[in-house]
Amino acid sequence: MYEPDYPFAGTPDIGTTTEVAPGVHWLRMPLPFKLDHINLWLLEDGDGWTIVDTGIWRDEVMEAWQAIAAARFTDAKPLKRVIVTHFHPDHVGLAGWLCERFNVPLWMTLTEWTFGRMTRADAPEVLQENFEKFYRASGFDDEMIKAVEGRAGRYGRIVSPIPAAMRRLWDDEVFTIGDNNWRVIVGTGHAPEHACLYCKDLNVLISGDQVLPRITPNVAVWPQEPEANPLDLYLKSLDRFRDLPEETLVLPSHDWPFRGLSGRIDYLTDHHEERLVDTLAACEDLVDGVGVLRRLFTRKLDDHQLFFAIGESLAHVHHLIGQGRVQRETGADGIHRFQRVA
Repeated sequence: MYEPDYPFAGTPDIGTTTEVAPGVHWLRMPLPFKLDHINLWLLEDGDGWTIVDTGIWRDEVMEAWQAIAAARFTDAKPLKRVIVTHFHPDHVGLAGWLCERFNVPLWMTLTEWTFGRMTRADAPEVLQENFEKFYRASGFDDEMIKAVEGRAGRYGRIVSPIPAAMRRLWDDEVFTIGDNNWRVIVGTGHAPEHACLYCKDLNVLISGDQVLPRITPNVAVWPQEPEANPLDLYLKSLDRFRDLPEETLVLPSHDWPFRGLSGRIDYLTDHHEERLVDTLAACEDLVDGVGVLRRLFTRKLDDHQLFFAIGESLAHVHHLIGQGRVQRETGADGIHRFQRVA
């Protein structure tokens, strides 16, 4: 059984930092979900500082950043930029607030910035209609569809206005932070154009959500792209990290910094292969998305987890459709059903 190597005992208190590599500081901010935290990174940047990821737009997170700012940011060593790995709320949530407060630029990949701006700007009533259509087609009954109510517009409630301009990050681009060069490695599947950052000099990878040490990153089909095959994208993009040294210190967005990257990539790949076997078995008889979900997720799910679970279930089904192993038909009731190809 693969076990990551965790080199640090404990976690930083909210509003404090722990140095995990020269000039690389670990922060934690709270999340109001079952996954109750996100790791963020503060990098010494010559005569200033660079932030990587921000936390969600909530008072307690802003207060924690105020404490960090009071302790770290000075006229002689100010904040210089905010880098965001991807558009998900716990990563970009306070980017606009920080950029405006400290008058600094936002750095993101173009797709992540565009998707975040679009998601925040969409009219809730339009989103709601699309959400209901998507989840009905996935097999949600009237009771389950109640959980969809209120999800439209939720993104804008926990993400501050995203800046109207940004500095674009490019895949394989190398840029300097302080005395060190950092290379952008784009991962896909969890998010459209997720920017991971690798520093060869420090042997450090800021992996965001692309590689996590304990839980598997959410790889899901969402209402905005109902025909997507994100699992294919995710599995292929994992190979981009295989050439990094095994002793690389991986700084993930959740849980703890770890070493053992190649072993973790193998585990993630094997995990999804096992889930594909289970998904194929679920499709022996004609089944909708909820039927696949009940095969893959046997524990009780809260409303928040339900949407990640149906998205992941559909991601595995769509991967099998892409391989020609499962076919889809749409009934007169508008529900998509899936069956293994004989």
